[in-house]
Amino acid sequence: MGIYLDNAATSFPKPENVLRAVYDFIKDEGATAGRGAYEKALNSDRCIYETRKLICNLFNHKNPSSVIFTSNVTEALNTAIRGILKENDHVITSSLEHNAVWRSLKTLERDKNISISTIPCTKEGYTCPSKIEKYIKENTSLIVFTHASNVLGTIQPIKEIGAIARKYKIPFLVDAAQTAGAYPIDIQNDNIDILAFTGHKSLLGPMGTGGFIINWDGNIKPLKAGGTGGDSSFEYQPDYLPNKFETGTPNVPGIVGLGEGIKFINKVGIENIIKKEKEIIDYALKKLEEVDDIVIYGPKNSEKIANVISFNIDGLVSEEIAYELDQEYNIMIRVGLHCAPTAHRVIGTEKIGTLRIGIGYFNEKSHIDMLVGALKDIAKKVRAY
Repeated sequence: MGIYLDNAATSFPKPENVLRAVYDFIKDEGATAGRGAYEKALNSDRCIYETRKLICNLFNHKNPSSVIFTSNVTEALNTAIRGILKENDHVITSSLEHNAVWRSLKTLERDKNISISTIPCTKEGYTCPSKIEKYIKENTSLIVFTHASNVLGTIQPIKEIGAIARKYKIPFLVDAAQTAGAYPIDIQNDNIDILAFTGHKSLLGPMGTGGFIINWDGNIKPLKAGGTGGDSSFEYQPDYLPNKFETGTPNVPGIVGLGEGIKFINKVGIENIIKKEKEIIDYALKKLEEVDDIVIYGPKNSEKIANVISFNIDGLVSEEIAYELDQEYNIMIRVGLHCAPTAHRVIGTEKIGTLRIGIGYFNEKSHIDMLVGALKDIAKKVRAY
């Protein structure tokens, strides 16, 4: 199978119960949800509702109907951002955003004349919450922050930022792509109004799953309109949840698989998953320092980062290293800008990118040993040549 160290992009392998559940649903059930009164269709409805409840329990939310499923976290973020921001509005965001947020905001800046304030952070990716208040304006309509940078891994102080947003009655949108399932999130205690999540990373579900949780009384305009299976004679998109945002045939097999991924997390215990991943992160930070001329970016402390480490080796081309790791050692890691150029500007790597490892529950310390050994070999060969 090789050594897979790209879990920040998508988790692999998936738990066996996830694979079985997707296959069994397609083989034995197969009916869509919300579109029929026969038994298989009702079973599909039940499966989706059960996954909504699992998500509520995981993030301490009470209302399953305000758990909205989308095709991924990018659609979730686009729905919330475009559904809240209006012409000439102002938005506050971090200096570390993924393009799922940054491109959405820049597009609205061009098309709807919104203004964007990015909060400065340290080179390690730390954002000081107290700096946010001075950027708030009368027309500030949204604060959107990544929970953890997908380049530096740095955990952002979302609870404190959320408290500031509540003080000024500004909705607070959190991108939990890198933390959902790998870091404790309490939507109530953390002052989160909208939590966007993806299913295929640390929630261990299939690709094509994600969504957002609405913990806010304000209005979000739907991104799409179409069939919902109910109120079909009404000519406009319904205004009640979740149908307001869920249009078209849902990805029931994927949602079933996502539910099973959360069941696996619950069975193992999220605290045990976090403990194991942190141990491997700390081990990796220590072992990588053995590689000559390595530059590791971000905090070198597993308590302050999600399961991501970015690095370069001075004098070596990162793309060539990644290619060699794959072709000669069967080790898979990420290389490039990771769809987050703003984060690379913070660390000065916007022209060269970085190598990145993403640790998952199924990784072991031996995988790090093999990676470090391969990096030493590659560096030695290149320099000898």
